[in-house]
Amino acid sequence: MLLVVERMLASEGIQRVDLGREEFAKRIWDWKEKYGGTITNQIKRLGASCDWTRERFTLDAELSRAVVEAFVRLHEKGLIYQGSYLVNWSPNLQTAVSDLEVEYSQEPGALYYIKYRVAGGSRDDYLTIATTRPETLFGDTAVAVNPEDERYSKYIGKMAIVPLTFGRHVPIISDKYVDKDFGTGVLKISPGHDHNDYLLARKLGLPILNVMNKDATLNEVAGLYCGLDRFEARKKLWSDLEETGLAVKKEAYNLRVPRSQRGGEIVEPLISKQWFVTMEPLAEKALKAVEKGELTIMPERFEKIYKHWLSNIKDWCISRQLWWGHRIPVWYIVGKDSEEEYIVARNGAEALEKAQEKYGKHVEIYQDPDVLDTWFSSGLWPFSTLGWPDVSAEDFKRFYPTSILETGHDILFFWVARMVMMGIEFTGTVPFTNVYLHGLIRDSQGRKMSKTLGNVIDPLDTIQEYGTDALRFTLALGTPGQDLNLSVERLASNKAFTNKLWNAGKFILQNLPSKSDLSSWEALSIYKFDMVESLLKLPLAERWVVSKLHILIDTVTSSYDKYFFGDVGRELYDFFWADFADWYIEASKARLYHSESQSRASVAQSVLLYVFGNILKMLHPFMPFVTEELWQALPSREEALMASAWPLTSLPRHVESIKQFENLQALTRSIRNIRAEYSVEPAKRISASIVASSEVIEYISREKEVLALLCRLDLQNMIFTDSAPGNANQSVHIVASEGLEANLPLADMVDISSEVERLSKRLVKMQAEYDGLMARLSSPSFVEKAPEHIVRGVQEKAREAEEKLMLTRNQLAFLESSVLVSK
Repeated sequence: MLLVVERMLASEGIQRVDLGREEFAKRIWDWKEKYGGTITNQIKRLGASCDWTRERFTLDAELSRAVVEAFVRLHEKGLIYQGSYLVNWSPNLQTAVSDLEVEYSQEPGALYYIKYRVAGGSRDDYLTIATTRPETLFGDTAVAVNPEDERYSKYIGKMAIVPLTFGRHVPIISDKYVDKDFGTGVLKISPGHDHNDYLLARKLGLPILNVMNKDATLNEVAGLYCGLDRFEARKKLWSDLEETGLAVKKEAYNLRVPRSQRGGEIVEPLISKQWFVTMEPLAEKALKAVEKGELTIMPERFEKIYKHWLSNIKDWCISRQLWWGHRIPVWYIVGKDSEEEYIVARNGAEALEKAQEKYGKHVEIYQDPDVLDTWFSSGLWPFSTLGWPDVSAEDFKRFYPTSILETGHDILFFWVARMVMMGIEFTGTVPFTNVYLHGLIRDSQGRKMSKTLGNVIDPLDTIQEYGTDALRFTLALGTPGQDLNLSVERLASNKAFTNKLWNAGKFILQNLPSKSDLSSWEALSIYKFDMVESLLKLPLAERWVVSKLHILIDTVTSSYDKYFFGDVGRELYDFFWADFADWYIEASKARLYHSESQSRASVAQSVLLYVFGNILKMLHPFMPFVTEELWQALPSREEALMASAWPLTSLPRHVESIKQFENLQALTRSIRNIRAEYSVEPAKRISASIVASSEVIEYISREKEVLALLCRLDLQNMIFTDSAPGNANQSVHIVASEGLEANLPLADMVDISSEVERLSKRLVKMQAEYDGLMARLSSPSFVEKAPEHIVRGVQEKAREAEEKLMLTRNQLAFLESSVLVSK
């Protein structure tokens, strides 16, 4: 929000300093009132089931009170302190930036090689250092080499002259920290402008020089370069080094550039007075919560990352030099040293009272202008929204007995770890028992969405084109912890899935009895599916789909319990589309349209209702709108789907029926493939002889109406037998599965003479293509001179052509033999 308003002002040629703090804050509040509901509206449109009466804004009064209380309590325990330390500084935003808010990118740059002369030595006595930021040399306080580097051992203990500083000397020291193999093996130590140098300087007691202003221009320490922008200074400095003969060389080098997440600018390590939280005691408790099993992180691999980060945590810089946020509850005494004399209080009145007690009634105070890092207040979110500090730890536990936090893996440390630490510190318990980490939603090219790239996708635009349910389903299919590329293809596919679900619902509704047909509805009600006995009374297709459904319910419920949401989505998608829509709905048409038995129609209607209703229940968390609409359109639905009971688990299933129906499916696929191979007209019905054992024939023949419908077979000319028919030599023989075969008379499918003529012409053309490919491959000039991938491509085409030739020859031979037999 802050960055957006700053950019809006910049477009008008206005800086926040031109407005002043109060007017700038007013502009942000105005923006919040106008646009602040955008995200809330997006969440509502996405179908989030939130208690909107508990919606809070970060700067609401009760949340602000909780933030102040937390600061005061941490300070009282000695966990908050003030000090001047090296921080990441954002020159444009004019504020410190957290380590976690700095993103590193590989960018082209340069490595500058510079001579540092040895004081008191000859012209040949110098050390060459390699640096990517030569402008920081004005802040050098030492030059370091590795103690085991024999090249420089004679210089250790002497002084080096920092170039272009009018002869300023710094000691030449040795430390194992220096990498002998990087650059020249000589390191300039600039503690005020490099995090590693800063730590080394503190270890060795070296002084710290700051050469940069907060706007990233060089200060008076840089002498003649004072006032120049950091990058302008770099160019001028290198030019001057070349003129003085101190520049050795400049070579291209890939830099690891630190950029601010907020503004994208290059941040500078800079010494600054800030407020910090001592993290080690807080992190220790958060680590124990995971070790004791009080907190579970999913996917499990992030638990290791969580532990590593908390085990190596640094103190947290919580102050920001911004004009928007929770003001730091610290007041200073006018005329006193701000680092030594300050008051921490819950409000100005309390601060003044404390100051008067210590310094007398005429004391004057002023509040620290800085604000708190936004993640400080975010860390308090779970319990501050409940009214903490008025809510006790016991009340908190009652409110969150077994809660789950779902969030992106990119803010595991920004938010999750800090909520855990704050929760344990202030309530004595973790704020949630499970943390589910999903991935980032990236654009179709896998890039992180950003306004800079212009690839941000507004969910409302996506909803407008593809629908809420399709968008939700697409996002939910992601693998936990892994980023998801939001492509048009994924959205379009899941929109088609939504349409398929809707059309299935329409089909079922159109094939149910009218509401006034009470006797038909009574007939439907007698079918039960929760007992083995009732399941076994169903026809094969119904036994199969109900058994598959009962297995699915157990699988999906287990996946939901484990938070494997992507698995749930894929399991439901596969069952609905591949089993229910493609097979059972089609099979049910044989009962509804082609059966003379009303009981068979009734059982199909009952099974359609039962299976579809359970599909809607399991899909509802993913696709709430279309499933609720379909559910309430079904008859006798007295309660909303959202409030209905979850399907029962451990319901009966008949494994043998599943195997039997799979045989029927295999037979159907085989017959369909032959029809396609011989280009049989879709509407044409053909004869068939089904050959199998008596046991298989028994259950297959009972589904002859289904088989005839699915395969476009002539119901009156379907033969079920345990031996090959007499006209087998004039039929296409199919082996569908072990012990299940079929013979399809050629004369029923094609005009044999015409097909022989067509295939003969096709064979001549295919042979010519194959001969052409082989001619190229037999040519030494092609094989030896053409690129390897081109030759390999021709070889693959030749193999494919040879296979097609063989298949066509076999098919032609079979047809020609059939013609001879018929003659």
